[in-house]
Amino acid sequence: MITYANHLWGAIGSAFKLGVQANDRWLVCMPLFHVGGMAILFRSCLYGTAIVLQRGFDEAAVLHSLAAEKITLISLVPTMLKRLLDANLNVDRADLRLILLGGAAAPASLLESAFDAKLPVAVTYGLTETASQVATMRPTEARAKPGSSGRPLLFSEIKTVDENGTMTAANQPGEVAVRGPSVMAGYYADEAATHATLHDGWLYTGDIGYLDDDDDLWILNRRSDLIVSGGENIYPAEIERVLRVNPHVVEASVVGLPHPLWGQQVAALVQLDRPAAIDENQLLSYCRQSLAGYKQPRLLAFIDEMPMTGSGKIHRHAVLEFLSNSIKQP
Repeated sequence: MITYANHLWGAIGSAFKLGVQANDRWLVCMPLFHVGGMAILFRSCLYGTAIVLQRGFDEAAVLHSLAAEKITLISLVPTMLKRLLDANLNVDRADLRLILLGGAAAPASLLESAFDAKLPVAVTYGLTETASQVATMRPTEARAKPGSSGRPLLFSEIKTVDENGTMTAANQPGEVAVRGPSVMAGYYADEAATHATLHDGWLYTGDIGYLDDDDDLWILNRRSDLIVSGGENIYPAEIERVLRVNPHVVEASVVGLPHPLWGQQVAALVQLDRPAAIDENQLLSYCRQSLAGYKQPRLLAFIDEMPMTGSGKIHRHAVLEFLSNSIKQP
């Protein structure tokens, strides 16, 4: 349940972080059923600024708008940004002052490519339960820490806690908790879920991350995505980052599959730039150069096109189902 006050305070916090200009025109190519798209509409109404609304994401349409409609801001998820870079952003984008990038972890290689293209990328972390933005790393700071979501918006607080609810030390992973006036009122008609998530004003997000020595936030994974194999915690995002660095890998998704001895084993679904560009053994050998033994993918499969959700994120449940059905379990 998101209130008017949630949206208002979220808009105020975002304005202090990103600024508001009288000539702002925010390009909306995110689905409006997702808070990332919906929040732009409410914020622009509150700011008194314009939006340019598109029916979904299309590279050609976005490039046209950047060149012809004086777009100053755009919100994207990493897969959208990659598609724009692949489509060649050689258009007039002189008015563009900010790309707000969120929705999923952004690979460092993608951010480096965006910075090299002189794109003003601000990495952000947010949730539906907080009316979108929670923390944001401005473009001027993001290059020094590619992948960090920065510090919380004005009026918001972030902490990370262990399984007992005790705050973790700097650089130590824990569950991310958020407090502030943009936090939801609760889940509609679901008191049990509300009580399980909200404690003393803090929203326990289920995301795993840490605050570094500068109090900048780094998101590692959803708690539900965490793989526990042989008693070791494994973060899929770390393995996905290694896979994506390979020049033949377009996209990768890592999940945990049941194993009778270890509890879970690491499984990876990979989309290549062309069929048979690299085989399973070559890719596994590549992983061994960068990952500890217990983090190595034990099972690996290839797919022509990664399953995606309507909001442009990898459909992890579909990945899990595909791997479960296509790979013989021990």
